[in-house]
Amino acid sequence: MATIVSKKKACVVNPLKASSPLGAALAYLGVEGSVPLLHGAQGCTSFALVLSVRHFRESIPMQTTAMNEVTAILGGGENLEEALTVIQSRMKPKFIGVASTSLTETKAEDFRGNLKEIRARRSELDKTAVVFASTPDFEGALEDGWARATAAIIESLVQPGPAARTASSRVNVLPGVHLTAGDLDEVRETIEAFGLTPVILPDLSQSLDGHVPDAWIGTSLGGTSVGAIGAMGEATHTIAIGEHMRAPAELLHERTQVPFTVFETLSGLEPTDRLVSLLIRLSGRQAPMSLRRRRSQLVDAMLDGHFSLSGRRVAIAADPDLLTALAHLVTGLGAEVVAAVSSTDRSPALARLPCSEVIVGDLGDLEEAAKEANAELLITNCHGQPAAARLGIPLVRAGFPIVDRVGTSHRTSVGYRGTRSLIFELANEFLSADDDHSSHSSEVRDVHATAHGV
Repeated sequence: MATIVSKKKACVVNPLKASSPLGAALAYLGVEGSVPLLHGAQGCTSFALVLSVRHFRESIPMQTTAMNEVTAILGGGENLEEALTVIQSRMKPKFIGVASTSLTETKAEDFRGNLKEIRARRSELDKTAVVFASTPDFEGALEDGWARATAAIIESLVQPGPAARTASSRVNVLPGVHLTAGDLDEVRETIEAFGLTPVILPDLSQSLDGHVPDAWIGTSLGGTSVGAIGAMGEATHTIAIGEHMRAPAELLHERTQVPFTVFETLSGLEPTDRLVSLLIRLSGRQAPMSLRRRRSQLVDAMLDGHFSLSGRRVAIAADPDLLTALAHLVTGLGAEVVAAVSSTDRSPALARLPCSEVIVGDLGDLEEAAKEANAELLITNCHGQPAAARLGIPLVRAGFPIVDRVGTSHRTSVGYRGTRSLIFELANEFLSADDDHSSHSSEVRDVHATAHGV
């Protein structure tokens, strides 16, 4: 049982947390033909847009209601109406996802009432699904905004009531924000190997996986269709990945009576075995030979990686569910998590981490804790590189954002195949660091011998 410690500092030195509205915007991008709309000042959207473009290296159709000093006081209903109608007329989206920011939340506007009045006046919005999620910056982090937006989509678009399970092979998947497009492809392929049809919400593997469309599109380039979302009640089961997706899974169950299973992580042998066991039960089929072989390859990779990771001291900083996945994986291979930093304290998964203490803080706290604990490896987003350089230890990039590497969306760390890749990456970082240390030691010995005429 880990003790959760919240740092009380006058300012954030090196931020770890990404905002809740950004998490909501990313979730909205997982819907086909969508445009995320942040209800706030232009600066709020600029922050989210720049990070998203640099991380995904794609065009991001994110819009703003452009609140100013006057509308911040008098109310932003007119800004919201103008933004919705302009987006509809120029971009022709199938879906508009609205997320609030600190500016509008502090004003305590009646967002839902405003939207209801706008839709009553504006018939041109009748063919566009408009969803609102409350996501103030001062509350929660990236995964909180993602979860709230997903819940808002379910509440607004999924048909209520127990449906006739006509599509008995359909399985809902509610992935966490920490899963990449490559991770979602791995999950989809695993489910399809059992003859089942996954409906993934949100689905960034269809919209932000790095493909080039035949023509310019002003909205998201893919994702889950509004029609498929509405029919999620016809599925036979729901799979939620990450503790922050428990609330959306529970909401979907309340509306449709579809049973659900929450996987805290899908990185590792035991969690993937649980997923495969569930799919065997749902499909009535045995695991295909391709999956059996991948499992065997993962077991071999764990044996190989154990020699490099056993006894090593690792420091990790991430959002709670990513932190959970990484911490359990490295400790399962014999490493020790000597420093753990979370972006928020809102997840119950933090108390179950395999370490003595979890700090709710920033990357400055990570650097300080890693130095005190003599950590040998940092795992966090790309903003941890300066800390790793000052500490003289390697950095494995994980989480959001990663702006100094290409192919981020295609990295895979879930399932048998993805876990194997992650183990190899971690082990190779230690092997490379050991080689550099050995080379440095040899150079010192050579200089010493030359100085003494040997």
